[in-house]
Amino acid sequence: MTQIQIERLGHQGDGIAAGPIFVPLTLPGETVSGTLDGTKLTDVRIDTPSEDRVRPPCRHYKSCGGCQLQHASDAFVADWKVGIVRYALAAQGLEADFKPIATSPEKSRRRAVLSARRTKKGALVGFHKRASDIVIEVPDCTLLHPDLMPAIEAAKALAEVGASRKGEISITATLCNNGLDLAVTGGKPLDGPFLSVLAQLVEHWGLARLAWNGEIVAARLPATQTFGKAQVIPPPGAFLQATHAGEQALLTAVKDAIGGQGKLGLDLFAGCGTFTLPLAEHAQMHAVESEAAMLEALNGGWRHAQGLKGVTTEARDLFRNPIIPEDLKYDFAVIDPPRAGAEAQVAELAKSDIPVLAFVSCNPVTFARDAAHLVKSGYKLDWVQVVDQFRWSSHVELAARFSAV
Repeated sequence: MTQIQIERLGHQGDGIAAGPIFVPLTLPGETVSGTLDGTKLTDVRIDTPSEDRVRPPCRHYKSCGGCQLQHASDAFVADWKVGIVRYALAAQGLEADFKPIATSPEKSRRRAVLSARRTKKGALVGFHKRASDIVIEVPDCTLLHPDLMPAIEAAKALAEVGASRKGEISITATLCNNGLDLAVTGGKPLDGPFLSVLAQLVEHWGLARLAWNGEIVAARLPATQTFGKAQVIPPPGAFLQATHAGEQALLTAVKDAIGGQGKLGLDLFAGCGTFTLPLAEHAQMHAVESEAAMLEALNGGWRHAQGLKGVTTEARDLFRNPIIPEDLKYDFAVIDPPRAGAEAQVAELAKSDIPVLAFVSCNPVTFARDAAHLVKSGYKLDWVQVVDQFRWSSHVELAARFSAV
């Protein structure tokens, strides 16, 4: 047995000792022992626990890989996630004022990607075991919204009829205004008889919509999401903020950043309109997104809503074809890029005359890189709002305000 002391947590939530040696489910300051296997410690025993160690609220926690930090107190996780952003900024020579972290409550996830495998006796549905492709069932999951939990049983039925014994299928389960919206990938090819079977399952489980390998096979009810005053029907499996509380926290931060000023706004990486449509209550908006289907959903929501100002859309790859300063004539801009950040578009924003930017990010490292470019070009980083909507995970989201100096 090897005994070591945990010095810190890595970005994936694992404890790290000198070496480095990686030890999952541990906390800084703990003394642990186990079997050393390369750079990992296995068969771990906690010899001296941290004061921040708590009893995990979910009985599936030790086996399920869906959460990484249920063994840590809420206060510890909050400080750790804010610290990740501070550290990323410091690496770029930046500092910022931080607003209090906004954490989504337990049982609030309205969207999850489930894994399913067909078995001799039926099917297994859940999340993968830690560092494994084994599917762990989670009937008492403390992460998912109660209204999303029936998706597990519906996914089992779909796996029984549409999965092979050799592989697994993936089910993106989303809670929409009219119930469950499921999008399956990796299933067997569609044909006439199979379509009939799927239609029967949609009725049996009362699904709002079912998509199979990218094709909508049944839309029993509109799979709407509410963005401000608009009702939007996103494409199957489209990006959606993981919790309603997290979405509202980010939207509040964006509105605070803009401050109610300006009559003409730009939303970059707009998706289906999470920010565009609520902001259109007070300003004309131009939404830019690479996926035309998402813009079609956004536009449909705007056209059927009441009390919104004008919204225009543009399908554009902002990585390869960023908007140049001559075309950035707006009172404010919102930018919400994917994990890779928005290096090319930020370079153009940095040369623009837009007075205020609301920046939303799901990756502190690429955010800090992009923030450094903006600051070097004359913008001021006014504040950062960390949002923990992926509760008990190592995932960190944030919103920030930049103003022209």
